[in-house]
Amino acid sequence: MSVIVLVTDPPRPGLVLPDLAETSPLTKEGTAELAAAMAKDAMRAIDRTGGDLLVNFRPEDLLPEEHRTETSAEAEVRALAADALDDPSVARFEPQVGSTQSARVGNTVTHLLREEEADSVAVLTGTTPFVTRPGIDQAAMKLRSNEVVLGPGHGGSIYYAGFTDTVDFSDALETPPLWHLTDAARDEGYETEFLPMQPTVRTGDELATVVARIRARVAAERVVPEFTAARVEEWGLLVEAGEDGSPELVRR
Repeated sequence: MSVIVLVTDPPRPGLVLPDLAETSPLTKEGTAELAAAMAKDAMRAIDRTGGDLLVNFRPEDLLPEEHRTETSAEAEVRALAADALDDPSVARFEPQVGSTQSARVGNTVTHLLREEEADSVAVLTGTTPFVTRPGIDQAAMKLRSNEVVLGPGHGGSIYYAGFTDTVDFSDALETPPLWHLTDAARDEGYETEFLPMQPTVRTGDELATVVARIRARVAAERVVPEFTAARVEEWGLLVEAGEDGSPELVRR
């Protein structure tokens, strides 16, 4: 059994992608909608693989008080699955446990490998819309001969982390998680393999890369992440030359 875990927060303004609204044309409400779209694209990609989808959400009691609402976090992420999946019942939903992101991810991976005896556990952060079924399947093949497989994003971030055994997760997702996880694997004597880099979305500059790539793929009539691409089109997001000639994300 292989389990693919989507680690996510309920898509609430100000809670998700907190730096994006400050560095892009999107509002806090827009960044929440974008986070929801990327989560749905990830769910759909995972559903099309042979792995089991586990949506691992941060529950109300682990959210900052200002981001708690009358609607439960579980209800919100279940609603995303209902939009994304033909059969939402195939997804499992489990609350995260732990005081830090490293602890929460570590607890989930360790439980699945040791208690549920999963053959491998892959964690997706939901920070890139370009996670595809072929990419996830490629990672699964690499996990047959490596204990750890990592997908690098911008600035030493990760969008994918796969494991066939546990590591010391104490500070594994501290910045930059790509290095910390590789170091933790080395400490255990594990082999680490890497996936192709994918653009992640945390800032306006990073979103500009994603928008340019989506626009290019649409022009070339290639497959695009459906939910994210729909938002890009709806909002009229484009990348143009700024006054100094550098790329600039604009909203038309």
